Amino acid sequence: MVNGMDKRHDFSLTGDVDLPQPDAAELRGRQSVRATFKLSARAIDALSIVAMHLGIKQKSLFDHLIEDVQTLNVIAKEVEAEGFKSLSRVQKTFVISRRTLASLDEISRQFRAPRDALVEYSIQRLLPVLQREREKHRRRKMLLVEIDRHYQQGVTLLEQSVSELGEDDPVSGRLAAAMEAYTAVRDQIAHFVAKADVIEEF
Repeated sequence: MVNGMDKRHDFSLTGDVDLPQPDAAELRGRQSVRATFKLSARAIDALSIVAMHLGIKQKSLFDHLIEDVQTLNVIAKEVEAEGFKSLSRVQKTFVISRRTLASLDEISRQFRAPRDALVEYSIQRLLPVLQREREKHRRRKMLLVEIDRHYQQGVTLLEQSVSELGEDDPVSGRLAAAMEAYTAVRDQIAHFVAKADVIEEF
């Protein structure tokens, strides 16, 4: 209680502000559901690798691909069910939004296209992204070599400062602090590069 008033009063805007009201159906469409698809291992790996490299949740990436109704319609019109059936596929369960699943089911019924095929070919749209990320990763590895070289120069410079000025000298102390921070950053970069090496095997 503050000044005799309950702090838990309803929040309201002052003035005549006309705001759009959330739609219950739209909110329900944001709910997460689990859906299982039978996809090629290549498609499953592509989704996982792109999500990791771009720092995006797989659910968000999956929803983004499937909620593109215009592209999904084009895929549905062009998909060759027989050719898709010949692919070696495995079952994989994804967490996706209810709206995404509903959109996928609707287009699958409308065009009589296999739902799994729509997902498979939607994910294949990520292949150019993977190609670009593979090239960026190659450049990151080259840059890491330069970072390591520069780091070793810093270590040598710190050793020289301690040798000539002493460990307690302000210059040595500041160089030591800088190298401590540099070590942490270099280790983080090396860890990221090593973790992302999987893209080279795709």
